[in-house]
Amino acid sequence: MPKLNRDGVHLYYEVHGAAGPVILLTHGYSATSQMWKGQIASLSKKHKLVIWDMRGHGQSDYPDDQSEYSEEKTVADMAALLDAVGAKKAIVGGLSLGGYMSLAFNATHPERVQALLIIDTGPGYKKDDARDGWNANAIKTAERYEREGLGQLAGASAERRTAQHRDATGLSRAGRGMLTQKNARVINSLPDVKVPSIVIVGEKDTPFLAASDYMAAKIPGADKAVIPNAGHAANIDNPDAFNAALEKFLAKVS
Repeated sequence: MPKLNRDGVHLYYEVHGAAGPVILLTHGYSATSQMWKGQIASLSKKHKLVIWDMRGHGQSDYPDDQSEYSEEKTVADMAALLDAVGAKKAIVGGLSLGGYMSLAFNATHPERVQALLIIDTGPGYKKDDARDGWNANAIKTAERYEREGLGQLAGASAERRTAQHRDATGLSRAGRGMLTQKNARVINSLPDVKVPSIVIVGEKDTPFLAASDYMAAKIPGADKAVIPNAGHAANIDNPDAFNAALEKFLAKVS
């Protein structure tokens, strides 16, 4: 599979399907592109599906420089991936941090987004104290990876539990630089979304239920799907229901 050279940082990606609108899916923090393997057959029938490993994750590079990890770098990586596959526009989506980065991508490059797929995701925080609390937890997670390595993934949700990483150094730096948030730009951008969007959440993903309701209400015309018998990794916990909800939405927008 190919790798994209981003100023010396090599990003692993896969392309499935030869024709149709492009879908770019981004995994969650501490997961990898392989969390989407249950969607490849379904989505690549009528679309060109691009999945990838964010920097610090999976088969991509884990640069030593902490400044190489940020929301801005991730959004730029996503744009470069679309360039690499020859896509001026794409259906952009992801799970958890991948969904947040998809919203950030739309806020930065709205002209390149055909539709949004926001899965088991939060949009960030308007209030500084709430964001500070999130960031403190992100730093604690990064510190745990520094102390304990990859062992903590054994008890995590399915998309992280099954992920393969070379070591925990990239996850620690990504936690400090990509999982943390600087401002309210993403949550404030929701009313300005101008493309068809769907918010998907597992019915048992308790920490993200309220956030999903909020996004579905704030994004103009957004669809919403609650996946039964599913937690944070809705696409893995109940792939049949997840794929059906996604295919129904995609049939309307592509």
